[in-house]
Amino acid sequence: MTALDQYRRLEAIGLWHETPEAQRREVLVSLGEATLMISSLTEDPLSHWSLPAVERLNPGHEPALFAPGPDAGERLELTDPDMVTAIEKLRSAIARGRPHPGRLRLITAFLIGLTALALTAAWLPGALTRQTVAMLPEASRVEIGRALLSEVAQLVGRPCTDPQGVRALDRLSRQSFGAEGPAIVIVPTSLPETLALPGGTFVARASLVEDYETPEVLAGYLLAEDVRRQAVDPMLALLDQAGLAATFKLLTTGDIPEAALHAHAAHLLGQPRPDVPHDALVARFAMADVSSTPYAYARDVSGETVLGLIEADPTRGTQPAPLLRDSDWVSLQEICSR
Repeated sequence: MTALDQYRRLEAIGLWHETPEAQRREVLVSLGEATLMISSLTEDPLSHWSLPAVERLNPGHEPALFAPGPDAGERLELTDPDMVTAIEKLRSAIARGRPHPGRLRLITAFLIGLTALALTAAWLPGALTRQTVAMLPEASRVEIGRALLSEVAQLVGRPCTDPQGVRALDRLSRQSFGAEGPAIVIVPTSLPETLALPGGTFVARASLVEDYETPEVLAGYLLAEDVRRQAVDPMLALLDQAGLAATFKLLTTGDIPEAALHAHAAHLLGQPRPDVPHDALVARFAMADVSSTPYAYARDVSGETVLGLIEADPTRGTQPAPLLRDSDWVSLQEICSR
């Protein structure tokens, strides 16, 4: 049973003021479907009040004083507790059934705020990381690259430092990349082919010089790594893995936690290097004027999976200048044995 059903036939005697200055008049008050009906004691209609608009003017006081609206002049005094209770309950029931635009606005604002917060949480780390990378001076990149190289060396061994081999690496870098070529470091134990570190340092495994007959193989692996570096900045990759706290610390103090460097070094060494599209790689070989065929056969001795690199070799039909003199190549092959 609803509140209205319970009080549908309730009637009571009350005092009605047609205006605030009018004489009080004893009336019969009854509840209808949606109105409070006021009539004379002889049941002549005097007024109809809409229940949703009825207001209690003196909550908690007796006799109860009601009005048909906030600006109405009529007043109704009731002492019958059943009628007063009925009107109050019906007003509450009607109020609960009304739409609540204020509450809806509050819920809508909350949901919008929650959505904005979620979008900010998703957007902020990436945006802060990109901004930090963009603002980072080259000297800081170099310093971070050196620190990361130290972490790599702890895991795979110290870089090979034979002086003649190091000079040969410098010549290979200039020949393959130009005067501003990267610093190339050879490490004695296995790692995933090559790594590009922040600050322009490339790391390569010793087998790339020890197991092949020409420097074009090493140059090819380094050029492939350069394509990866152009696609994903090594500094950005480091900060993406390090997380927001490490990024914020770098942005505010210029330092990056050692634990973050160690974790990234382990990550780099534990993941195979992403494949490079053949068209991008051929274009990079053409820019460096380096044959792609030795690199292709080093990747697949059968040539089947690298046929595109072999057939599209940018130096096919030409005689490119040697990357290194024979003596430099011998020194480079022995960089880890002296």
